[in-house]
Amino acid sequence: MATIKQIRCIHTRRNGSWTIVKVMTDQDGLYGIGSASDLYNPEAVVQVIEQLIAPLLVGKDADRIEDIWQTLHLSGYWRHGSIQQTAIGAIDMALWDIKGKEAGKPVYQLLGGACRSAVPCYGHAGGKDLSMLVEEVHRYLEEGYTVVRCQLGAYGGGGFREDLTNRPEGSWTNGPVFDEQTYLNAIPAMFEQLRLKFGPEIQFTHDVHEHLNPITAIQLAKRLEPYHLFFLEDALPPDQLGWYRQLRQQCTTPQAVGELFTNPQEYVPLIQERMIDFIRVRVSKAGGISACRKIATLGETFGVRTAWQEGGENDPVNQAAAVHLDMAIWNFGIQEINHFTEEEQEVFPGCIERKGGYLYVSEKPGLGIDIDEDKAALLLEADWNKSKYHRPYPLDRKADGTIVRP
Repeated sequence: MATIKQIRCIHTRRNGSWTIVKVMTDQDGLYGIGSASDLYNPEAVVQVIEQLIAPLLVGKDADRIEDIWQTLHLSGYWRHGSIQQTAIGAIDMALWDIKGKEAGKPVYQLLGGACRSAVPCYGHAGGKDLSMLVEEVHRYLEEGYTVVRCQLGAYGGGGFREDLTNRPEGSWTNGPVFDEQTYLNAIPAMFEQLRLKFGPEIQFTHDVHEHLNPITAIQLAKRLEPYHLFFLEDALPPDQLGWYRQLRQQCTTPQAVGELFTNPQEYVPLIQERMIDFIRVRVSKAGGISACRKIATLGETFGVRTAWQEGGENDPVNQAAAVHLDMAIWNFGIQEINHFTEEEQEVFPGCIERKGGYLYVSEKPGLGIDIDEDKAALLLEADWNKSKYHRPYPLDRKADGTIVRP
């Protein structure tokens, strides 16, 4: 039996936003890694791991994954916060990595074995205008993707207005402002042109990123019905999940939800009442492989598929954990893609490999991915200082100054 000897946090990426946990055991050369990355509060996660979790786990049997998960779940008394869930998720991934190495098998084999030969993924196409977007979609199709997310620029793109005529005196912003009606008109028009250009066979998704009030979100979903989206993502914010009942009654546009979820009380009713079609929690934010396997099982019971969230700030270790789950889950739907530079991939030997529109796991034991700590340190910017890190989420506003909820 391997015993946990030490738990370390390793910072990397240029801005230091990636945090990788390394769980060391008393057996020579046996360790596991997990993703503890949080773009907005990286040091808060580290403090939870170093001050709360590490003292609890040193000396414990690394094989007791479920018992350790339950222990950590209750260790801070208050539960399901994003910081604590990320810390738990990191440890959980690392313990599964260790168990796979002990067994000499990749993690997906320990989860029941392969349900598919590879993992379909979708690309992110965007452009400031339709012509740029069409060019991006063409590029992804040429690379072999069959599902493409389409956005007019950043989140809310198509709904931003530069003109100053609709702003009050003393406006709180001089930059672009978000206008719901403009967005409500632009996105269906965008998909109308995309269908005319690419036909009915290509699968499209779109991310609303919770920018709309509930009734406008329902109107958008209804207006998108003729374009047969693969899914519409996060039409409503976590604050207004009850509106998914009305949305489901009004239209058949498939709904993907959960990027901001950390608490099971958010996603359980949506799944049980069949109000959504895809659950999109991030593996690390939901509490790791152990938690997400249970979420997937619940989804299978009620006909809801998985579409684990990645995001541009996510790291290769979380991606590896997600793809191992994808391989072993029957009700898998689609996997969001994340792209890493060659320099970043060199830090993580064994990165998930993409060929065309599919992702392939390494057949090495565990998660099949490692971290080169020397290269990880070199990847950091020379003047990086964790005490000066400050990156709050950038918020959009309406013309009158009202904050738009992400």
